[in-house]
Amino acid sequence: MKIKLSRRRFLTTSAGVLGAVAMPHLSRAADRPAVTHGVQSGDVSVDGGVVWARTDRPAQMLVEVATTESFKNARALPPIAALPESDFTAKMLIENLPGGQDIFYRIRFRDLSHGAIEGESVVGRFRTAPADRRDVSFVWGGDVAGQGWGINPDDGGMFSFATMRKHRPDFFLHSGDTIYADGPIQPEVKLADGKIWKNVTIPEKAKVAETLDEYRAAHKYNLTDENLRAFNAEVPIFAQWDDHEVTNNWSLSKELPAAYKVRDISLLAARGARAFHEMYPMRESIHEPGRVYRQISYGPHLDVFMLDERSYRGPNGPNLETEYGPASYFLGPDQIAWLKRGLLNSRATWKVIASDMPLSLVVSDTPKGGSEAFAQGDGPVRGRELEIADILRFIKMAPINNTVWLTADVHYAAAHYYDPNKAQFQDFEPFWEFVSGPLHAGTFGPAPLDNTFGPEVRFVKAPGKDNQNLPPSAGMQFFGHVRIDGASGQMIVTLRDRADVALWSTTLDPKSA
Repeated sequence: MKIKLSRRRFLTTSAGVLGAVAMPHLSRAADRPAVTHGVQSGDVSVDGGVVWARTDRPAQMLVEVATTESFKNARALPPIAALPESDFTAKMLIENLPGGQDIFYRIRFRDLSHGAIEGESVVGRFRTAPADRRDVSFVWGGDVAGQGWGINPDDGGMFSFATMRKHRPDFFLHSGDTIYADGPIQPEVKLADGKIWKNVTIPEKAKVAETLDEYRAAHKYNLTDENLRAFNAEVPIFAQWDDHEVTNNWSLSKELPAAYKVRDISLLAARGARAFHEMYPMRESIHEPGRVYRQISYGPHLDVFMLDERSYRGPNGPNLETEYGPASYFLGPDQIAWLKRGLLNSRATWKVIASDMPLSLVVSDTPKGGSEAFAQGDGPVRGRELEIADILRFIKMAPINNTVWLTADVHYAAAHYYDPNKAQFQDFEPFWEFVSGPLHAGTFGPAPLDNTFGPEVRFVKAPGKDNQNLPPSAGMQFFGHVRIDGASGQMIVTLRDRADVALWSTTLDPKSA
């Protein structure tokens, strides 16, 4: 059975369904601008955060904000335009909020052509970062709607988001592959046991994304899932991107497969980047419009450093250089300098480095044998590993305590402990890297580890080499949960599956400066 959304239903999902029309001369809800894909908040700090919504026509986004669910004494903010140029999306930075406070916001749209016509409001909430040392809780993961596994109502839709929502996290760190622009969604997929996986489909997801509208549609497809929309309305997102927001393993050396009529990878990357920034509530950089890497401070206990491992990388070549230069760029010199400054100036107990790719898992880029990730295989520091060696040496020498790396990308869950005594490169202090995902995609792994920085596998949950690309219904969908105890500063990291089973956990004690 083919489950297909009509274009009208795709644009007006349940979060934006309109009620009765108050104006007597209008008889249908469709005559008013709708909130089409729910509401989102993101990049929340101690005194503010970004809110986002999309409508179905040229309109003004009207936002009210309050500290109570009743919206008593709500503050109305100046309207901003949602135009075709941004696919009718709009986002606003709300400032001057109290720290550590539940914030309620409601969004509606006013028709630009008929100023008396307004749609119904949709309500969201977030909590500002604490000004004091209270508990902090957040979840992280990546990889959504990959490998052809789309929204299947018979399997509960994107069920991991419902599970994460139950933890009432302060925020969600999305580690990338927010969409699979290169992954078509077919109506049905035959499973290994003979059962049929039935996807909700839309026309734009029948092929790889090439036009700007097709990239936008991939993001909007995910937002038709009611679990995701409910999650977004309650949990702020800190979003970063990886490769599938454009196409698999993209770098400037990418040779596009035959499925692409557009042959210019730079053009596809520009379109993918524009859609990504339109669809997420990210703070905008005045220094570099469209910049993904940024620091988000979430109270005295936590600074999050969001990396961008796509925009500045060199080609996916052999990765064997012994001298640092453009061929071995992954973060690039400017981003590395920014990261060092941020780490050095941070006064937070914990410095979480959000890396969209793991440090030591070997990920090849076929067919020419190029390297997709940092790691190039066992041995001394070479290629892109030169950047990691530089960062780790800096962290040791500064010194900077309590750094933790969080990542996704490889579609399984793992905990890696990095020990200089077991490494080829030893000029660093021990640290942890935690891997989670996929949130809603095929499950793979495990991948081989590179011994350059001495990683030790303390935990892994993966399907094994003879059982790859498991569907979400197999249950091997993973996310990570972090809780920082406000009193002690301890960080408790737990890896969970979509049924909310705690697979593995560890407690990290903070070191004093």
